[in-house]
Amino acid sequence: MQWQLPLHIKKPDMPIEYGQRLFLIGSCFTQHIGDGLGELKFSVLQNPHGILFGPDAVCRSIHSYINNKWYTADDLFYFQECWHSWDHHSRFSFTSQQDCLAAINESQRQAHDFIQKTDWLIITLGSSFCYKLTEQADRAGYALHQPVANCHRAPQQWFSKELMTVEEIVALLEDCFTAFYKLRPNARIVVTVSPVRHIRDGAVENNRSKARLFEALQRLEEKAVPFYYFPAYELVIDVLRDYRFYDIDLVHPNYAATSYVLEQFMQHCVGPGSRQLAEQIKKIVTAMRHRPRQPNTQSHRQFLLQQLDLTRSLQEQFSHIDLSRELAFFKEETLR
Repeated sequence: MQWQLPLHIKKPDMPIEYGQRLFLIGSCFTQHIGDGLGELKFSVLQNPHGILFGPDAVCRSIHSYINNKWYTADDLFYFQECWHSWDHHSRFSFTSQQDCLAAINESQRQAHDFIQKTDWLIITLGSSFCYKLTEQADRAGYALHQPVANCHRAPQQWFSKELMTVEEIVALLEDCFTAFYKLRPNARIVVTVSPVRHIRDGAVENNRSKARLFEALQRLEEKAVPFYYFPAYELVIDVLRDYRFYDIDLVHPNYAATSYVLEQFMQHCVGPGSRQLAEQIKKIVTAMRHRPRQPNTQSHRQFLLQQLDLTRSLQEQFSHIDLSRELAFFKEETLR
């Protein structure tokens, strides 16, 4: 008997390899994939603005990196004793305006430097809803109709919520992709749709929102806009299709689900040589986490020496991969 729906995943025209740079941006699902690739020592930069859900917020942020936008005090607002940016996640919020700007602009600098050399732009879209400031926010001193990527727990009546049309999403993505390819003509774009359900929008509304993302991507394909679609949404919703693969909130895919998606991404999007190398690096990372019951035994010391030799050998063979943290760890442990 067959217990899972088979899903044929088309491979990109060129695989991802070690030594290439991967710029990831989008929803919280981006974070899971980016963390997994980073742990395997791929060169990764993810979400310099923080987590973003809608195509409007994602595209605005990408343009800001390409154009090297520099934020000023006029781009910030003060609310509940902290300075915030409507474009950024709350991890950039500080009680000091100077600290807030410093954190944002340092992230902008890193993103601008990275995107100018990146080989892959990986985008995860989460929702078709967009938010803008209302007249009530304007009366509180904030710009009317300004687009918002993060509400920072401001009053709900400050925001209007709209479901973007397919045409609006297509226009935003096409303009963004064009700007990126102008900067990096030989780079590749990967697009995924997040399997996370935005249940606060409502179950029906969430499905409508996701449907518009899929339709927009179909329209882009019909217009021959170059990008590769990776079916992260389908892998969770159609292949796994079970609440045991979700977190306690029944909305976010759990560790097993995100690990499965990353495994499929590696299998279909990463070159065979890099996959073999990733397996060796994974063993080293796993060995670092090992906590022995008897750390002072000769057998454990032998284990550490073996891992040190393996790490040193890989570092010598692949100098473009940074294993300095792992080398330092095993050296220190063997000297204890």
